[in-house]
Amino acid sequence: MAVSSSHSIRTCFQIKAKSPSFNLEKRVFGLPVLQHGVSFIGKKLKAKVGTKVEAVQVDLEGSESLADLKGLERALELDVVSERELRQKGFLGLRKTKLVCTIGPACSSLEDLEKLVLGGMNVARLNMCHNTREWHRDVIRKIKKLNEEKGCSVSIMIDTEGSQIHVVDHGEPSSLKVQEDSIWLFTPEKFEGSLPFTVQANYEGFSEGIKVGDELVIDGGMARFEVIERIGSDLRCKCTDPGLFLPHAKFSFWRDGKLVERNYELPTLSTKDWSDIEFGISEGIDFIAMSFVNDAESVRHLKDYLTTKSLKSIRVLAKIESLEALQKLEEIIDASDGVMIARVDLGVEIPLEQIPTVQEEITQVCRQLNKPVIVASQLLESMIEYPTPTRAEVADVSEAVRQYADALMLAGESAIGSFGQKALSVLQMTSSRMEIWSREENRQDLLHLRKLGVSLPDRIAEQICNSAVGMANNLAVDAIFVYTKHGHMASLLSRNRPNPPIFAFTNDKSTRMALNLHWGVTPLLVDLADDMESNISSTIDLIKSKGYVKDGDTVLVVSDVTPTHSTPMAFQSIQVKTIA
Repeated sequence: MAVSSSHSIRTCFQIKAKSPSFNLEKRVFGLPVLQHGVSFIGKKLKAKVGTKVEAVQVDLEGSESLADLKGLERALELDVVSERELRQKGFLGLRKTKLVCTIGPACSSLEDLEKLVLGGMNVARLNMCHNTREWHRDVIRKIKKLNEEKGCSVSIMIDTEGSQIHVVDHGEPSSLKVQEDSIWLFTPEKFEGSLPFTVQANYEGFSEGIKVGDELVIDGGMARFEVIERIGSDLRCKCTDPGLFLPHAKFSFWRDGKLVERNYELPTLSTKDWSDIEFGISEGIDFIAMSFVNDAESVRHLKDYLTTKSLKSIRVLAKIESLEALQKLEEIIDASDGVMIARVDLGVEIPLEQIPTVQEEITQVCRQLNKPVIVASQLLESMIEYPTPTRAEVADVSEAVRQYADALMLAGESAIGSFGQKALSVLQMTSSRMEIWSREENRQDLLHLRKLGVSLPDRIAEQICNSAVGMANNLAVDAIFVYTKHGHMASLLSRNRPNPPIFAFTNDKSTRMALNLHWGVTPLLVDLADDMESNISSTIDLIKSKGYVKDGDTVLVVSDVTPTHSTPMAFQSIQVKTIA
C-alpha cells in the first residue's frame, strides 16, 4: 500500500447574506453556501494564500492502511502514450505541449492512425472542406476503436468549412505554376473540371468594389495578380509575381498597400456547416473549430445550440483568420472555449511581417483569459514533400512552444504529406526540448496574469490554483494532482504553466477529452466518491500499485471536498504528500 505523509493548506468557507437581497441558493463550486466568515483549522503559519486565506499546518499522518487492493480496483484510465512516456522519462519528462494532427488521405487507414496515436497525437482534426460524410464517419469510428482497444485517449475535432467566399479554384487536382505576365480570368461562373487560364470563384459577388489596378493575392503571397479589366462580375488579371497556385486557394484584394475590406454580410456558419455540426453531434465529437469567426455572437449562438442538441459537452474553438476577428479579439476569445490561430488565412489579410507578433499577442490573451490556444498552419510545410524540416521551421515550432501555446497543429503535413509520422515526431522532439529550456530559464512567470474571478468562489479557486503552482515550483514537487468535475481548476493550474506535470482526475468523459487540449494536463478517467479525502488516498494507492509513482516522490494535491453530514462545509485544500 502507498502510505503518504502530508502537509495541508486548507480553506474552509461558509458565506451568509450581507443584505436581504442576497441569494441564499448561491453555490460555491456547485455546492450550497450558508453563513459568512472564513474559518481555519490547525496552527497558523506566517505564510498567507491569497486574500483572507491563511495557511495552516496539520499533523503529519499516514494514510489509512487498506487491507485489500481489490477494494481499490476502481477504474483508473491513463492513456497508453502518457503511461509509456511516464515510465520512460519520469514526471518532468512528460511533454506538456499538445499535438493536433489533421487526418486526410495520407493517414486515414487504421494502421496509419494507430501510428499517429502512438506517436503522440492528442487531438485528431477533420477538415470538413474535404472528403465525404462517409469518409469522415469511418475515420471517427476508427479513432474511437483505437481509444477503446488500445487504451488511447485521442479527442476528435471537426473544422467547419465556413462560407468560403474567399476561395478560388483552378479546377486541377494539384498545384499549378503561374508564369509572370500570363493573363487569367477569375469568374464566379460555375463549370466542371478545369479551363485553361480560368479560375472559378466560390462567391457571386467576389469582385464587388474591386477596381482596375487592384492587386489580387493568392494564399498570402504564393502568387500575385494585377486586375487589368472588369467584365461584368469577371476579372481579367495579369500575373505580376509568379509562383504556385494551389487548389481551393484563399485570395484577398489589396489597394495602395492596404487590404480592401468588404462586408459580405453572410452568416459565419453556412447551411453545410450546420449539417456538418449535426453530423458531429451524432458521432460524439469533442471539439468544433469555427472558421471565419468575426464576432463573439456567432460563437455564443453555436454554444447555445450545442447545449440544447448534444447530450455531451462539445467545446467550441474560434479560428482567428481575419482582420475583423483581430479587431474583436478579446471578446471572441472570451466567448469561446479556445482558439486556433490559422496563420495562413490570417496572413492573407495582414502583412506577413506582422504574423509573429500577432501570434504572440493572441497566445498571451488566450492565456490571460484561461482559454487553450492552437498554433496552426505551415509549421513543417516542407515535410509534405521532404523527410526533414528546414531549420527555420524548427525555429518556428520552438518559438510557439516558447510562447507557451497549448497545442501545435499539423495540417497538410499529416493529411496529404508523405512523412506525416516523421513530422509528428519532429513536433514532439522539438517541443520537449524547448520545454526543458523554458523550465531552466524559468520563463513561465514572465506574463503577469490578470484576475479572472468575479464571484468569491471563483476568486478563491483562482487564488488557490495560483498559490498551488507557486508552491509546486518552489518545493520542486514531482507532480500536481487535481480532482475536477468540469476541468475548471485543472485549466487554472495549466494557465500558470507549472514546472511539474498536472494529473487531472475526473469522472466525466467529456472533461477528460476537453483537457487533452490544455498545456501540461494529463487527464485520467476515474470513479470518484463523494468523500474527496477517500479519493485522494485511494488514487495515490492505485497509482503506486501500477508503478507510476515510487517511494520518495512528492505530489501536490489540489481538491475541493464535497460536503457530507460529517463535514458540512465546503473545503478547498492544497496538500503536499510524500509517497512512502
